[in-house]
Amino acid sequence: MQAHPVRRPVSRHFDPPKTAALRQDEPVTTRFPLYGFRRWISACFCPILASCVHFHCRSVNHKMNERRQSPEPSLCAGILTGGKGRRMGGSDKGLIDFEGRPLVEYLIERLSPQSDQVLINANRNLDRYARYGFPVVPDRLGEYQGPLAGFAALLEACPAPWLVVAPCDSPLIPDDYVARLHAARRRHPSALVVAHDGERIQPVHALIRQDLLPDLLDFLEQGERKIDRWYDRVGYSTADFSDRPQTFLNLNRPEDLAALQEARK
Repeated sequence: MQAHPVRRPVSRHFDPPKTAALRQDEPVTTRFPLYGFRRWISACFCPILASCVHFHCRSVNHKMNERRQSPEPSLCAGILTGGKGRRMGGSDKGLIDFEGRPLVEYLIERLSPQSDQVLINANRNLDRYARYGFPVVPDRLGEYQGPLAGFAALLEACPAPWLVVAPCDSPLIPDDYVARLHAARRRHPSALVVAHDGERIQPVHALIRQDLLPDLLDFLEQGERKIDRWYDRVGYSTADFSDRPQTFLNLNRPEDLAALQEARK
């Protein structure tokens, strides 16, 4: 009797395409096997679903590639609390209560998601600021030498190539504060970008490249303290905040509290 070969049943199971190990330097589009995956979906389910998957994956790949090609550089956010607060009766403005919380907490809350590291420039109550868990950096030139001394202290402590600064008494910083400053930097490349409210610059709201530190230290060692003179010396571009004037409402006098409370409503 003649032996017949055994027929094995045809499997209707389709394995998804196998991909090679991923390398970190490969573009995102090589990591997602669009067309192989589409064929597998089409064979197992239906062409309509496969088309939807194909369209979605192309969209995801495009967005991921776009993000990869133009990442924002890393940066520190520096909060300036080192002033004397003369017009507030000598109070430490960062610790003044505003609607049940110290002002500095609003800045930490707004700037933490927009930066890689928060730094606090303070010249008193260092222990209280340290409770927030971020580095506290005093002026190295002695107390109350003005905002440029705070800039210098923050730049020295900043491990990132960029530093964004804001004063502690401006609790209405928007969620796109850093993004706006970076957008202005891309449009008009500059080592220093200063916020502009539509009428004038707001000098203590700025994005500063870390390599400006030597020039700033030299400026300070010459006895200079005026912020506008240093800005004119190094040159700067401006970021438009004319549609967000409330960003720059601050607490210089006790009566300014009412304006801040009204703007938060």
